[in-house]
Amino acid sequence: MTTVFIGGIALLSSVFVVPAGEVGVVTTLGKVSNTPREPGLNLKLPFIQSTHNFSVRTQVIPEKFSTLTKDLQVIEATATVKYAVKPGEAPRIYSTIATDDSAIYARVIQPSLLKSLKSVFSKYELDTIATDWNNISTLVQESVSNELSKFDYVAVKGLDITGLKIAEEYRAAIEQKQIAQQQLLRAKTEVQIAEQEALKFQTLTRSLNDSVLYKLFLDKWDGKTKVVPPIRGGSTPPVIVGQ
Repeated sequence: MTTVFIGGIALLSSVFVVPAGEVGVVTTLGKVSNTPREPGLNLKLPFIQSTHNFSVRTQVIPEKFSTLTKDLQVIEATATVKYAVKPGEAPRIYSTIATDDSAIYARVIQPSLLKSLKSVFSKYELDTIATDWNNISTLVQESVSNELSKFDYVAVKGLDITGLKIAEEYRAAIEQKQIAQQQLLRAKTEVQIAEQEALKFQTLTRSLNDSVLYKLFLDKWDGKTKVVPPIRGGSTPPVIVGQ
């Protein structure tokens, strides 16, 4: 009876289940196996082997941060990073980084993320960041992706920068600057239109020489109506005065 009982315990201790979306890391007396276990029913040596599950699902973590711009203004935003542990790298992570997958973000990703964010935003003034946000956020995403790519045991699947916040007085100043720039552009456009109209008038005036005016006279004259002949030596064409 005792033997059966012990055998039953040994059998139960040799079976373990890895849930879907996870992989199992097996250690034998503390030594980590390089081969992770797949989801489903798995076997291990009872009493001398232990298992540790690692999630390989995509993690979505929002990170609120504040940093200084080039002109020493404070901005706030939220960086949402998406990443997943590469299944085959779970044993290496367990051996060298963290024995719990939830600690990967705090130990590895978060410090590099914040470092990269502060590095990029410190290169631009607040005005540029606020007015050219789409391009700036793209540069931030590229910088963060490059920074995190050195951690080859995780796959970074996306990064979104949202919720940009700046001090209200600076936002108002930026809006006033944009309005002034629009008004200046409108004024320049109006001046250009006026210059073009003046040029057209000058061109038309220069084109109305004696030959052109005389042709216009002939086109209007019926051959019978009295006319005032032009003054000799003058530039005035004949004038139709009526019958």
